[in-house]
Amino acid sequence: MAKKQTAGRDNLGDFAPKFAELNDDVLFGEVWSREAQLSAHDRSLITVASLMTQGVPQLKDHMRIAKQNGVTKDEMVELITHLAFYTGWPKAWSAFGIAKDLYQE
Repeated sequence: MAKKQTAGRDNLGDFAPKFAELNDDVLFGEVWSREAQLSAHDRSLITVASLMTQGVPQLKDHMRIAKQNGVTKDEMVELITHLAFYTGWPKAWSAFGIAKDLYQE
């Protein structure tokens, strides 16, 4: 089961309470908890792939979550290698930098 997420409330609870509630309770509470339909491992792979294609800062956080959800170094390397041809070489280089640091911890 996915870990209870509080990042929304921790970071934006006072500033944007409704957004924080939707982030923690709907996205991570309801959607990520549907593990009978799709495992947290697979949701992490999909999320990392999506964020990599967009080149957004949240990629690092979701790679960390992916590792916690059992995504192996080899799976992450394969995901990035595969997407390099679809999303662009520079984004792959950036993603590899994050993954290398994360999986060497």
